[in-house]
Amino acid sequence: MKFSRLLSVLPLFMLAGCNLVVMSPSGDIANQQADLILVSTFLMLLIIVPVLFLTLFFAWRYRRSNTAATYDPEWHHSTRLEVVIWSAPLAIIIALGAITWISTHKLDPYRALDRLDAERAIPAGAKPLTVEVVALDWKWLFFYPDLGVATVNELAAPVDVPINFKITASSVMNSFYIPALAGQIYAMPGMQTKLHAVINKEGEYEGFSANYSGDGFSHMRFKFHGLNQQGFDDWLARVKAQGTALNRDAYLKLERPSEREPVRYYASTETGLYEAILNMCATPGKMCMNEMMHIDMMGGAGKESAENRERLEYDNRHTEQGERTNAPTFPATGTPARSGQEPEGTDSNTQQPDAQPQQGGQTMPAMPHDGHSMPGMDHGSGSPAQPGSKN
Repeated sequence: MKFSRLLSVLPLFMLAGCNLVVMSPSGDIANQQADLILVSTFLMLLIIVPVLFLTLFFAWRYRRSNTAATYDPEWHHSTRLEVVIWSAPLAIIIALGAITWISTHKLDPYRALDRLDAERAIPAGAKPLTVEVVALDWKWLFFYPDLGVATVNELAAPVDVPINFKITASSVMNSFYIPALAGQIYAMPGMQTKLHAVINKEGEYEGFSANYSGDGFSHMRFKFHGLNQQGFDDWLARVKAQGTALNRDAYLKLERPSEREPVRYYASTETGLYEAILNMCATPGKMCMNEMMHIDMMGGAGKESAENRERLEYDNRHTEQGERTNAPTFPATGTPARSGQEPEGTDSNTQQPDAQPQQGGQTMPAMPHDGHSMPGMDHGSGSPAQPGSKN
């Protein structure tokens, strides 16, 4: 008897060490997400609990030893039972569908906030705090563009002030997650995702990467401080007093893979550095993605684009220093993606790349590409080519 009682309370001891921050958050967006979890769980239990109960009830009611139970082997249909069986799940599915539709739009991370919490709207003229987030290997870099500072592995914001996050990554895919604030948002290189949130209670909260990204993933954590306005002003003054300058050279050193990186403060940041990181051209001499996208939009750069091959290489940016990177293939790791041996049964005398097969076994020269020139590329005309002009 004592053993059975011990088993009954064992789950409570197991849950005693759990941090239920997801179900008891400190930000309005996370609160709405917690409510959504509870409502959805309750609606699903309306089906699960009766099914489990009836399963046990029928097993007991119609057991072999119960001679009082009605035995009717010819029974095959009941209209009332069919209505209950199909109408109850259908009603719950409709309810879940409606809740999902409303919540998907209401909790869209790209949607600007319209309230501070369930009882307070955003005051007229309130200016949100903008934070630009960069996931590095394996630490977090936070820019405050309106304040001119940046930090590593520490984030702070005043309570009851909307926060606009712009999120990207320098190498592999990560996930920006502060459970007390809002749901996780992916951070991807060459792309920018967004998150709008607000913290409603003062405190120190845990932030981390929720997407595996390599050796240092387990320690890719940071502290998020929810402060009152005076506390945030003091924190900002401390960053400006203790911080150094973050220029491209300092960023390129910071970008290199490292684990357990300490908190760092930067009192000033180079103009346009976040945009260069976003467009994967923080390294001098690299072509920015927005420039490459413009070339693609104009129809391509033709044969001359071969001159930009080195400017577009990115994943091998650390190999010159002999550092290991996350990329699995050549040239980032220096190892080809496949064996150098030719497959058996193939002819090693392959056709030249400038010859195309034609019917009858004949070949014809490849047609020259009449594409658009690279912006700023001179082809003997004595002046830079204009985007959209033909050669």
